[in-house]
Amino acid sequence: MTPPPDSSDPTALPEQARAVAIVPAAGRGERLGFGVPKALVPVRGTALLTHAVRGLLNAGCVRHVVVAAPPSEVESTTALLRAEGLAADVVPGGADRTESVRLALRHATKVIPDARVVLVHDAARSFTPAEVIRAVVAAVAAGAPAVVPVLPMADTVKQVDFGGTVLATPDRAALRVVQTPQGFDLDTLTRAYAEAGDSATDDAGLVEKIGIPVATVPGHAYAMKITTPFDLAIAEFILSREEAQ
Repeated sequence: MTPPPDSSDPTALPEQARAVAIVPAAGRGERLGFGVPKALVPVRGTALLTHAVRGLLNAGCVRHVVVAAPPSEVESTTALLRAEGLAADVVPGGADRTESVRLALRHATKVIPDARVVLVHDAARSFTPAEVIRAVVAAVAAGAPAVVPVLPMADTVKQVDFGGTVLATPDRAALRVVQTPQGFDLDTLTRAYAEAGDSATDDAGLVEKIGIPVATVPGHAYAMKITTPFDLAIAEFILSREEAQ
């Protein structure tokens, strides 16, 4: 039996096993209140998208990045990343996240026709540690068709009806918070988008719908999704501490 690639050593992965990463970044991000697309909201003077793309490339296991930006922001997003010295293709995104991923995936397979591993990563999870990215890529390269990073649930969760009345209390020991990047064998993700439609909250949900198992690897608190001003304040604090070290 061939041992899996060492997730701590990205150079242990052959070129075809190094991932193509898709970053859907066409969301409007109105809750952050900056009047710009969410991916362009700054954290300590640098756009969330820039942090996210840099993190993917610096992980050492990503060979190419494709960003799906708002159609009106493709040129400015390209210029933004180029100014930071980050190599990434920027394509027009769609009306929603699912369509943006579909368009970016189509572009990625044309540019890197021998790609085997695909990551889908939220620009709003800009500070996902390199070890999480490497673990996802290594797990797919070792044979898992789909992999997501997860954290245990810290809070009690209630299932409620449309009126807000509690119906049940699921056992949180069996629940996990899902993060990104989510990793996939290319054929698996392509098939999921072709067969499962668009009714899922994430890409792994589409894979689940076609009956393919989704594996997990440990996530990290720094991979939080930045969607509110409170989240942004936490990200500012985390980055200030990282820069001070």
